[in-house]
Amino acid sequence: MWDERYRAEDYFYGTDPNDFLAAEASHIPPGGRVLCLAEGEGRNAVWLARQGYRVTAVDASREGVRKGERLAGQHGVSVVWVHADLADYRIEPGCWDGIVGIFAHLPPALRRQVHGAAAAGLRPGGVVIIEAYTPRQLDYGTGGPPDPAMLVNLATLRADFPGLRPVIARERERAVIEGRGHTGLAHVVQWVARR
Repeated sequence: MWDERYRAEDYFYGTDPNDFLAAEASHIPPGGRVLCLAEGEGRNAVWLARQGYRVTAVDASREGVRKGERLAGQHGVSVVWVHADLADYRIEPGCWDGIVGIFAHLPPALRRQVHGAAAAGLRPGGVVIIEAYTPRQLDYGTGGPPDPAMLVNLATLRADFPGLRPVIARERERAVIEGRGHTGLAHVVQWVARR
């Protein structure tokens, strides 16, 4: 499905970074190593690289990785691209200054596995940054998976990251305008937490 979605020449979610990530990326130690999970076509990874971070981006779509490489080339930055399913990708423990998941919706068991590995993957002082749709998003219909099991709320993230100290932890309604994929008022959870 993702290869088909990303096959078009335009960028399904646009080429600008996610608003929340752009506003809060400064919590990541400057120049640090950042891992972007389910990165899609590369908009967030490329933006982070442009801010001076050393970025690795993982996505299960070959088309997404191809377009991410193209976007990085257009901006003259280097990103390490990894074509892998998050069910198989091993997050290196204790070596990341930032781990980013922007609308990286996963089935519950895989989500818990990936979030647990992400928490363990942070260096001391490292942060995880997540924005995702909450179950209330089903009433908005402006993006995100239609399966409520793949949507998360603040309680879910608190349970997934018990060893981290929240810096930002909130649910809110906001406009999410990102390419063709996210198209209006939405209900999201926003999470920044530090090891």
